[in-house]
Amino acid sequence: MRLPIERNQECPFDPPARLRGLPPMARLEMADGHLGWLATTMAAARTVLGDPRFSARQELKHTAVHVVRPGGPARPAPPGFFAATDPPEHTRYRRLLTGQFTVRRMRLLEPRIEQIAADHLDAMAKAGPPVDLVTAYALPIPSLVICELLGVPYTDHDFFQDRSAALVTPGRDGAQATADLTAYLGELVRRKRVEPGDDLISGLTGELTDEELTYVALILLVAGHETTANMLALGVFALLKEGLPFEEGAVEELLRWLSILHQGAPSRAALEDVEVAGELVRKGETVALSLPVINRDSAVFEDPDALRPDRPDARRHLAFGHGVHQCLGQQLARNELRIGYRALFERFPGLRLAVPATEVPLKHDASVYGVRCLPVTWPTAD
Repeated sequence: MRLPIERNQECPFDPPARLRGLPPMARLEMADGHLGWLATTMAAARTVLGDPRFSARQELKHTAVHVVRPGGPARPAPPGFFAATDPPEHTRYRRLLTGQFTVRRMRLLEPRIEQIAADHLDAMAKAGPPVDLVTAYALPIPSLVICELLGVPYTDHDFFQDRSAALVTPGRDGAQATADLTAYLGELVRRKRVEPGDDLISGLTGELTDEELTYVALILLVAGHETTANMLALGVFALLKEGLPFEEGAVEELLRWLSILHQGAPSRAALEDVEVAGELVRKGETVALSLPVINRDSAVFEDPDALRPDRPDARRHLAFGHGVHQCLGQQLARNELRIGYRALFERFPGLRLAVPATEVPLKHDASVYGVRCLPVTWPTAD
């Protein structure tokens, strides 16, 4: 088997049919021809993500789909690119960054997220329906928040959004996009050393080198808006298509049910022979995860294909990963989604799709699943 596999336009939220019914560990041919594995159950996934005998180092892994790696193919990640490192190197970066992503700091951001959402809803109301929810609402909210958190000028958002999209979309020039973003962020880091502000980059200038800070910022900038923006738009699409109201507890269930990381990510390389779910993974083999299938595991979730906003065990999903690499900004993402969904449906209770659901264009090819645009409308007084 090889990835990517497109989802069915008629059932855009379900895992591809070819991925259902596979064994817990299925053979998978990687993009470079390497024969690895695809984990499809919660138990297998937790083993792979939680066992130190599996590595996140990019030079050891083979990818399920073609992606651009900072530093080049089959080379170690550059300093600061902590997502592709193992302890103790990863532990050092993680400890520094955890201090910047405290629960208190994330809570202090909530009024600002609410204001950003309200401002964009005002703009939508003024423009009148129909609008593309992606450009009008879903993308600006996390982009503005991560810019303020990092100290990145939002006036440059078109630049970094375009380059970020190129990194996760096959067919785009990911190498050039990486070069553009690192050059931009490197210059920003140098400015922060001279004129520090009340932001995350400035707060770490005393702890990290310019190169380290550049790649830390690269991870946070791309992950901080690309994933949340797709999740916000796709979640609205799901609720409208399924005819369900938004409830406060729906965020965890939407994260589980939609699983926007869908092309064999995350993945790990075996550092030695390891048995997983009855299969022997040999040293050097890569195990990719099928999160859309894992988060519908019937051994973990009752009636897993049903979208139930009040599902009591929804938080057992792996949308934010597991183990030492569990998503650093998960609380921020949860806040953005909760506030973003609630504000939208309170402001426009009659919100509905402006086109048939089968005409909403999907991102089949990108590493992060979502919609390219989401035309919506609502009743007006006119």
